[in-house]
Amino acid sequence: MREPQQGDSDNPANIDAVSSDDARPTADKGIFAYVINLDRSIDRWKHVDDQARRFGLDVRRVAGVEIGKTTREDDWPNYDRKAFVRANGRPMLAAEYGCYLAHLGAINTFLTTGAECAVIMEDDVDLDASLLRRALAIHRTVSSADVVKLLNHRTVLFHSTARSADGDQIGKCLFGPQGSAACYLITRAGAVKLVAALRRIAFPFDIALERGWATGAKVYTVKDNLIELSVRSKESQIADRARYRSIKLRGRRKIPTHIFRMVELFRRIRYALT
Repeated sequence: MREPQQGDSDNPANIDAVSSDDARPTADKGIFAYVINLDRSIDRWKHVDDQARRFGLDVRRVAGVEIGKTTREDDWPNYDRKAFVRANGRPMLAAEYGCYLAHLGAINTFLTTGAECAVIMEDDVDLDASLLRRALAIHRTVSSADVVKLLNHRTVLFHSTARSADGDQIGKCLFGPQGSAACYLITRAGAVKLVAALRRIAFPFDIALERGWATGAKVYTVKDNLIELSVRSKESQIADRARYRSIKLRGRRKIPTHIFRMVELFRRIRYALT
């Protein structure tokens, strides 16, 4: 594994400027693995890097995107504030915007390689020696899938459609959002679809990733997580609960959000049963 490179934090809106190591395949040339990591989060990268070395996993670092505290929302390209507030009941946080751009940067980095699929992770996960083997088995089981979420906060009303050679159940959930974009499998076809469909920013990335009914991507999930979050996940790099509560809409102002979420639920159910 190579040492991490510095990211272009002075130009956060330029997705192409998000840096990574020159991609190199894992033991199986069909799959690559990336971890998104902010330049200042050296301890998080060391934790993941040490685990990857111990398990013999070739995991590549993609620099996260840091949004300056003085940056205004008006300076965020592709951010649709009106749509975001309607869908989420609050405006987007600067760190969320940076996270969104970092994921798109990781997806674009994958597209520059010749691999058929990739696992993209955030730096607050605990790796497992079987991760890439199981992920590749999932890809081969549901080869038509564009995205398969490999880690979720919840899988409510899970509808199973397949089982991999390693025994992992794959399907869709009738209720969501499931939460977290900390680890997911993405194919080349899925990457192309998401780069185009997610250009307009109207949701946090983890929610946008699940919305296959809106992006046209075939999005699946596993019933049981392939890996789990580490203790570092308890220290959010976006905001604490108090910060989220302070910017939420309340009372009548949130009625459009309630209506939107009800419509989204019906869309999700129909999508999951298709």
